[in-house]
Amino acid sequence: MHNPSVTYIMAAFNNEATISKSINSILAQDYCNFDILLLDDGSSDSTYDIMKKFADDSNKIKVLRNSKNIGLTKSLNILINQSNSEFISRQDADDFSYPNRTSSQMKFLIKNQLDACTALALRSDNNKNIPRVSRYVPLRLITKYKNPFIHGTLLVNRKKLNSVNNYDENFELAQDYKLMLDFIKKKYKVKIQKKVLYQINMENNISSLRIKDQNYYANCAKKGIVPLEKR
Repeated sequence: MHNPSVTYIMAAFNNEATISKSINSILAQDYCNFDILLLDDGSSDSTYDIMKKFADDSNKIKVLRNSKNIGLTKSLNILINQSNSEFISRQDADDFSYPNRTSSQMKFLIKNQLDACTALALRSDNNKNIPRVSRYVPLRLITKYKNPFIHGTLLVNRKKLNSVNNYDENFELAQDYKLMLDFIKKKYKVKIQKKVLYQINMENNISSLRIKDQNYYANCAKKGIVPLEKR
């Protein structure tokens, strides 16, 4: 089995307290054929300076910077468009990947001839694995009701991602749910690897701080409607 090229993409906003640990977890991967694209989304803290220091120390890393905060969805699309790798791998700036994450997911994806996969994650606040019950329900069924995917664990074929125009920029939130629904609609092959390969922060993140907005965008994705411009 060859080792396809992978680009890790990370967009960060005011993550100076956690971003070093997050980037180091990518650099520690036991998979060799990867690079990292980082984007500072208009941070007011030292996030960009930390990114630059990592880029100065590693030829695997390239750093971009937005002049103002434009949000995760648009920032991820900027990063995707900078990549030439066969696969895109996600990582959030306040989470970290286990060292075998990339190699394990790649083997799983190739073995099952998938276009995209996600994995399980360990919650840092309560040491529970997620998703819980929904991981056992067929995706075509569970995705009609909720998002069973951990966005930060996404590994996806870049060309297939490009074919659906990457992330839908109408979705400020729940952009990962909308993307997976787009993939399923296209009949692309997606699975959840039932293996913990990631540790996720659930405190003071977007999902917890903007739960009403998150639910609104998720409902729009489920119903197949375009969200209102402002919420």
